[in-house]
Amino acid sequence: MQHSQPDLSRSLGADLRTLRKARSFTLADLATRLGRSVGWLSQVERDLSEPSVTDLRHIAAALDISVSMLFGQTQASADEAGWVVRKGARRAIGSRGAGLIEELLSPDLTDDFEMVHSTFEPHSAIDEPVTRPTQEVGYLLSGRLDLEVGPRRFTLGPGDSFRIRGEPFRWINPYDDPAVAIWVIAPPVY
Repeated sequence: MQHSQPDLSRSLGADLRTLRKARSFTLADLATRLGRSVGWLSQVERDLSEPSVTDLRHIAAALDISVSMLFGQTQASADEAGWVVRKGARRAIGSRGAGLIEELLSPDLTDDFEMVHSTFEPHSAIDEPVTRPTQEVGYLLSGRLDLEVGPRRFTLGPGDSFRIRGEPFRWINPYDDPAVAIWVIAPPVY
């Protein structure tokens, strides 16, 4: 019995190119990490070649993203593709580690920024501070969240917003309710 490949969106190649560039990898760098040719990788990024499931696993590992980020491509209707992401069509991103559930709100990763819906589960935290070469702003929709940015610690509530400019940060939700935030990250990192 033949198994068909998952239906990958037209933006898979563009997303891969954006993720590769966000990590300052050249085509040659990533191709070497994958044990593949530069020509093959270039064709994948231009949506001229479709990677196998195994290829996608290797690409995800090399880019330090979850495999679900690559499989989660949902084909939008022709009149909405690239403009609208329906609630049921959001792509799960991140590793879901430490009690964080993230969904991509942006149609793809081809813009100068990405928009992310983040749910921080009750009594969860990221263990080590994260530093990434980005500018990020967030808006807390519900719940409460403690945010450490550099040496400062803030407690955020619904309607509060914040900014992080390439500084080490970590989040903590020591509360009994989930915290839900919208993040805008530039350049895209997922």
